[in-house]
Amino acid sequence: MTPPTPAAAQAALRAHRDAIASRHLRDLFGADPGRFERFQAQAGPLFLDFSKQRIVDETLALLVDHARARGMEAAIRALFAGERVNHTERRAAFHMALRNRSTRAMPIDGVDVMPDVRRVLASMREFAEGVRAGRITGATGAAFRAVVNIGIGGSDLGPLMVTEALRPYRGTGPEVRFVSNVDDAHLAETLRGLDAATTLFVVSSKTFTTQETMANAQSARAWLASALGDSAVPGHFAAVSTNLAATSAFGVAPARVFEFWDWVGGRYSLWSAIGLPIALAVGMDHFEALLAGASALDEHFRTAPLERNVPVLMGLLGDWNRNFLGFDTHAVLPYDQLLHRLPAYLQQLDMESNGKSVTRRGAPVDGQTGPILWGEPGTNGQHAFFQLLHQGTTIVPADFIVAAEGHYGLGQHHELLMANCLAQTQAMAFGKTVDEAETEMRAGGLDATEARRLAPYRAFPGNRPTTTIVLPKLTPESLGSLVAAYEHKVYVQAVLWDLNPFDQWGVELGKQLANRLLPRFDPEAPMDDLDGSTAGLLRHIRILRSSGWGDGRN
Repeated sequence: MTPPTPAAAQAALRAHRDAIASRHLRDLFGADPGRFERFQAQAGPLFLDFSKQRIVDETLALLVDHARARGMEAAIRALFAGERVNHTERRAAFHMALRNRSTRAMPIDGVDVMPDVRRVLASMREFAEGVRAGRITGATGAAFRAVVNIGIGGSDLGPLMVTEALRPYRGTGPEVRFVSNVDDAHLAETLRGLDAATTLFVVSSKTFTTQETMANAQSARAWLASALGDSAVPGHFAAVSTNLAATSAFGVAPARVFEFWDWVGGRYSLWSAIGLPIALAVGMDHFEALLAGASALDEHFRTAPLERNVPVLMGLLGDWNRNFLGFDTHAVLPYDQLLHRLPAYLQQLDMESNGKSVTRRGAPVDGQTGPILWGEPGTNGQHAFFQLLHQGTTIVPADFIVAAEGHYGLGQHHELLMANCLAQTQAMAFGKTVDEAETEMRAGGLDATEARRLAPYRAFPGNRPTTTIVLPKLTPESLGSLVAAYEHKVYVQAVLWDLNPFDQWGVELGKQLANRLLPRFDPEAPMDDLDGSTAGLLRHIRILRSSGWGDGRN
C-alpha cells in the first residue's frame, strides 16, 4: 500500500482531531475497557502505558501513516547505516556504535568503527579500574578519593545524570563531582574540602578549546599546582579530547587522553570516553551494562514495526500533542530521586536537537517543532507546580517514570512513591466534576451551602494526557534503555518535522558576542559601537565594581 503524502497525512490527522476533540478521557475509558491492553508497548525493561493519551485506535493508525509519509523506516535505516544524517556538518550520527554489544560491524564510508570503539573502551577499563583499585595514584602515591569532571553541555549533563542515577552501584569507588559553569562559585564550591593529593581531574572537551571548560581547567590546574607543584599536574589530570597537542601543552600525559570521534555529537556522547567519570564512579562493568541496555533498545528501534516501536510511539504521541492538540510544553516527571537530573539532561537532548525553525532543505518549517521540556522528581513537584498541571489553563502533557522496585527498602517509602505516581496520572486523566466535589464534601459532613460554594475550587477538569514508563528497577541496563529511548524519540520527531537534530548552530551567536564583550569590562574600553541597552548595562556594572559594593567599601 502506497503511503499518503506528508500533506495528506497531516490533513487526515487534523480532520480526525476535530472529530474527536470533544471526547474526554473519562468517556474514552468508559466506552473502551480494553484501552490499557491495546495502548501499551514494551522494549526490554521499558513498559510504556499510553492509554491516558487523548487518542483512539484511528489516531494511532493515522499517526503511523504520518510517520510512513515522512519516510520514517528509511530514516531509521539511514541512521544505523552510518549515513551523513547530520548534513550541515557532513557527519554521521553514529553514537549507537559506542554501545554496540553485538559482533556486527558498524561502518562509516566502508570503514568499521568498532575496532576503535573497543580499543578506547579497553583503555577506559584499564584506567578506571586502576583508579578504583588504588593501583593508579597521584603524584604523592596516595590513592584518589575524589574525581572532578570539568566539562559543559553534553560533557557534563550526561555523565552527571548517569552518575547520580547509579549511586547505589558506586561500591568503594571515589566520590565524583562535576563542574560546568564558568561562574567561579561552581569550581570553588566543588573544590571545597578536597585534598589535592587525592583528587583527580577529568577535562572533557573535544577540541580542548571550549571557553568555559578551559577556564575551569586552568583554575583547577592552578589550585593543584599551588598545593603540589607544577610537576604534579600529569599525575592528577586526564582528558577526553581529540586535540593531543593542546592536552600535551596543558600537561596531560598522552596515556591519559581518551579520544572520541566527530560522529559522536556532544549530547549523545555519554556512551563514549565522555562517560569516563561514570566508569570511575561505578566501575567499568556497570558502565558496560549501561551500554548493553542502550544497545538492546537500539536493536528494538532498528527492527520493531512502527506500530510497536517504543521510540516511534513516543515521538508520534509528542507530535500529536504538539502539532495537532496545540500543547507547547512537555514535562518529564521521574518518580525516583536518583533520576533528579534526568529532566535537565533531556532538556538539552530535546531542545538543543529539535529547537529549530529551518528544515533540512533550508526552508522555514511548517508547523511547530520542539516543545519546551521541563520537570522535577515526584513527589517534590507535587508540592511545587502540580497545581498548574491539574487546574491551570495551560495543558502540559507529561511522562511519569517509576520503577517497580527501589534500592533502599526503608519502610513503605517506595510503595508511597509509586502510589503517588499512579494517583497523579489518574487525577490528570479523569479529574473530578463539580458535582462529585460537592457530593464528596457533603459526605464528609460539610453543609450543603458551603459545599456548593467550594465545589468549583475543588473540581479538576482532567483530560490531561500522560504516558507512564515503568521499569522493573533502576539498574545500569534499564537506565541505558531509558536514555536510548528518549534519544531515538528525538530523532523520530526530527524526521516528522524535517529537521537536522544533530547540529546546534543556535548556541554560536551568544558565544561570539560574549567574546567581543569580554574586553569591555576594562573601564577604559570604548562602548560607542554597542547598542544602548548593552552599553548601559556595562556602564552600570563598571560603576558597581568601582564603588566597592559587596566588599564593605560602599
